[in-house]
Amino acid sequence: MCFSATASFVSGVAFSATGVVTLSEVKTKKSIPFATIPLLFGLQQIVEGGVWLSFQYGLPFLNQITTYAFMLFAYVFWPTFIPFSVGLLETDPHRKKILRIFQFIGVMISLYLLYFIIQNPVASLVVNKSIIYTVPKEYGVLLVGMYLLATCVSCLFSTHRLVNLLGVLGTLSLAIAYYFFTASYVSVWCFFAAVLSVAIYLHFRRN
Repeated sequence: MCFSATASFVSGVAFSATGVVTLSEVKTKKSIPFATIPLLFGLQQIVEGGVWLSFQYGLPFLNQITTYAFMLFAYVFWPTFIPFSVGLLETDPHRKKILRIFQFIGVMISLYLLYFIIQNPVASLVVNKSIIYTVPKEYGVLLVGMYLLATCVSCLFSTHRLVNLLGVLGTLSLAIAYYFFTASYVSVWCFFAAVLSVAIYLHFRRN
């Protein structure tokens, strides 16, 4: 989480536990990727706890490892994984075709951001009790818009109502994170998304 190591580790363990319980509710193999989202967000929060510890104890090597790990999660993994997992859930042929478009957009965003991470020195720093990660400055608005298409708007094309709701709430949480925590919105939005992912358990529990 964006406020302390303790908050990151506690929330990470809680989300991970929710993810394990969610996986126990899965009935089909195609549902497994979507069901792992709470667990993966939990692991991402634990990684960010490591970023906090690197600042608290002055461990530059740990900072480098955890910063890269967090950025690979946030920048590279999610834009591809979310539309992919939503697409696997879908049974309507027409909507599956639409979701493939979002999967393509997600892959392009992931590749661009991976190139950025490889080609540029990435860093994290604490400002006003929040962690800020370096982000690409070029095509800023366009890049965020494309990222939002892959991770949130894609959910709106699912036939599952709860998945639609997650897409709407994900978009709203980005707006809130950016408005109140402009500099550190990446970290804050990831935490909001992790909280929202708990609803995935309800999706599988209800079904």
